Amino acid sequence: MKIIKLNAIDSTNTFLKDMVSKMSIDDFTVVVAKTQTKGRGQMNSEWVVEEGKNLTFSVFCRFEALRIENHKYLNFCVSLSVLEALKGIEIPNLAVKWPNDILSGNKKIVGILIENSLKGSNISSSVIGIGINVNQNTFPEKLPNASSIKMILNKETDLDALLETVLFKLKENLELLKNEYQLLEENYLKVLYKKNVPTMFTNNQNILFMGKIIGVSENGNLQIELEDETIQEFGLKEVSFANL
Repeated sequence: MKIIKLNAIDSTNTFLKDMVSKMSIDDFTVVVAKTQTKGRGQMNSEWVVEEGKNLTFSVFCRFEALRIENHKYLNFCVSLSVLEALKGIEIPNLAVKWPNDILSGNKKIVGILIENSLKGSNISSSVIGIGINVNQNTFPEKLPNASSIKMILNKETDLDALLETVLFKLKENLELLKNEYQLLEENYLKVLYKKNVPTMFTNNQNILFMGKIIGVSENGNLQIELEDETIQEFGLKEVSFANL
C-alpha cells in the first residue's frame, strides 16, 4: 500500500484520477489531503471541510473481473468498510443512508464518492473518495444535518489511526467482491437507514409521498414500497427524506 500525503489540494479524487491518466500506479494507492478546496460529493455537490480536522482521502482500486452490472456491490463494500471502522470506535446509532452516506442517528458524518473506469463489460478500476468529519466542531448553517466524531463522542480522534482502520476494513471487504455478493448485500441491508420504516419522502418534482424502503434493486436503485403496496425504484437525487 502506498500512501501519498498532501496539504491543500482541490480534490483527492481529481488528483488521483489525474495520476492514473498519466502513469501506471500501484493497486490500493491512497491520496490523503489535510484540506480540499474543491471537495466533491455525489452529483457534483460540495464537500465542506475545515483544514487539518478531518479525513479526506481517495483510494485507487484495480479489479480483475467486476462486471458493470454488479457496481452496487462495490458501493456496499465501501459503505460497510467505513461503517465498521466507525463502529470500532463506538460511534452510536450508525446507519447507511442510501447510497453511501454514513449517519450517526440522523446526522451525516461521512460522504463517499466512487468513480469507476470501464473496460468492455467490466469495471477495470475505481477511485474511491471518502470524507469523514472527525475533529471539526462547527459546520455552516446550510448543513444542518452535518456532524463529526468529536461532536458525537466529545473527544478528539487520531486521524492516522482512523485512516489505518478504514483502509484495513476496505482491503478486507474488497476480498468479498470476488465471491460473496449475497453476504455484502445482507450486511448492507441490515444497516440501511429507515429500512422497513414508514417515512415521508419527496420526489424530484417536490411531491410528498409516504412509503418505506425495502431494498436496493439489481441496478442499484432504491426500492420504496408505496402505500398501495406497489414498489417504485429511484435513482440518485430522484428522492429524498422529507423530514431531513
